[in-house]
Amino acid sequence: MWKTVVVISMSGLLFAGAAAAADGAENTQAAADAATARTFNVRDYGAVGDDKTDNTEAFSACLKAVIEAGGGRVFIPHGIYRGRIVIPGTKAWITVEIVGESEPTPVWGTIGAFPMPNNGTIIKCVAESGPAVISAANVPEKLYMQFSGVNVSLRNLDVRTYDNPGIHGVDLGLAAQCKVENVFINTGVYNVQASKPAHGTSGLVTPACNNGALTILRNVLVTGYHTGILVNEHTDGDNITLGSNVNGLEFARAHHASRFGRVCAQRCTRCVTVTGRHGFCIDQLDIEIPGPGQTDDGNKWQAADFTIHDPKNLGFGDIDYWVVEGGVGAVEKFTRNGGEHIQARRIGSTPTPAPKETTEK
Repeated sequence: MWKTVVVISMSGLLFAGAAAAADGAENTQAAADAATARTFNVRDYGAVGDDKTDNTEAFSACLKAVIEAGGGRVFIPHGIYRGRIVIPGTKAWITVEIVGESEPTPVWGTIGAFPMPNNGTIIKCVAESGPAVISAANVPEKLYMQFSGVNVSLRNLDVRTYDNPGIHGVDLGLAAQCKVENVFINTGVYNVQASKPAHGTSGLVTPACNNGALTILRNVLVTGYHTGILVNEHTDGDNITLGSNVNGLEFARAHHASRFGRVCAQRCTRCVTVTGRHGFCIDQLDIEIPGPGQTDDGNKWQAADFTIHDPKNLGFGDIDYWVVEGGVGAVEKFTRNGGEHIQARRIGSTPTPAPKETTEK
């Protein structure tokens, strides 16, 4: 009798395990089917990645379908897609993902000359004015104040304008929230050869003050703009690289503080600029300035002006930094214009309060 009971019990366990496995498989398949149903391939809406076709209308048609579905993923296969991506405004809280097929190749440096790659998913706009290459609008509807209800997620994209750009790369100022990951925003030239930006454009504009309290940046590279990243409130960033911009990070007015982990600022005229009252910290600001003989008439603007440019003393910050001079090595060069409320400490040194002088060297 005891053996019989055991066999029956074991059989019951086996049956229950098999049933659970079947249910798990069905749930997994259902989740996969749901994800596929919410993925919208831009090529199904007429987009062509041939570096010639204007895909703005095709992008808009795809995004219209995503919005009507209550959110979803825009998938962009490999290719060079001319045109603009404008995410329509919505009064509903929804997520719109715009995803390339694979991670872009980060191309940037402090010396040399290299051609920019044309592989991967590249969104390219050569217009001299108007919206950014990728932007969020607040029409036809908005959620509150000036903001659309959209949470924008950008991943695995190469976003490209042209040398001395007259438009932003990515402008999410009107979005409620955003997450940007594995995105390379550039001007189509190797950053060392970039012309000095004559327009006040930014590679990336984050959601503006009073947004929906979620701005996450990971593995973002910006080269060749007047401002690399215009930082608004609620911004959390890590592994950020800024190459050959006039301003690396520009902190605008914010009620809530921002945090960055590692930020590389190479050949930026000013690593950190403050234009509005903003609290922030940078765990590691890694800087490289051009060394002797590493600039010419075309790129001498990339030589350092100020590490911190905060003439009105609007910033409240903590920065741990390290400076390298090309061809020389680690140096103790750190300059500031204002920034009396910004505490800056060279890695490995004793913390010291910000000086009251206008300029420190």
